[in-house]
Amino acid sequence: MAYIIDGHNLIPKVPGLSLRSADDEMQLVEQLQEFCRRRRKKADVFFDGAPAGHAGTRKMGLLNVHFVRQGMSADRAIEIHLQKLKRAARNWTVVSSDHAVQTAARSMHAGVQSSEDFARLLSETLRAAPKTSEPDDQPVIPKDEINEWLALFGEHPEEE
Repeated sequence: MAYIIDGHNLIPKVPGLSLRSADDEMQLVEQLQEFCRRRRKKADVFFDGAPAGHAGTRKMGLLNVHFVRQGMSADRAIEIHLQKLKRAARNWTVVSSDHAVQTAARSMHAGVQSSEDFARLLSETLRAAPKTSEPDDQPVIPKDEINEWLALFGEHPEEE
């Protein structure tokens, strides 16, 4: 299931983030990108109050970041986004503790998760050690086999 996130509603719930920070949105975006990568989930995050010339959507891996123009709320942009999804909205979970946003999500049959619950999931996911491949996991290819492949492709095999 993919996520639609009310960004400014989530920021104060995430440990270490604050709406008073000048780069609060980008700090959240970085965490969400890593979350999406580790969980292999798509997400759309909405931030309202974008100054003129900065509104729009930016794709960052599995994360779409929507900067909503001034004069329109992220809440309204999320509602419009859900309406555009039509029946596919049921495949999305809306993350917000705003009751109006939750009501709009439920009316479109989307899932709902509070910002507090999602912040816990985000923190747990980011705290978990990333999966890395250990050198022992790497296959060992004998030097003569490498030289055979190099010769086959017209390269000069290494001298032993």
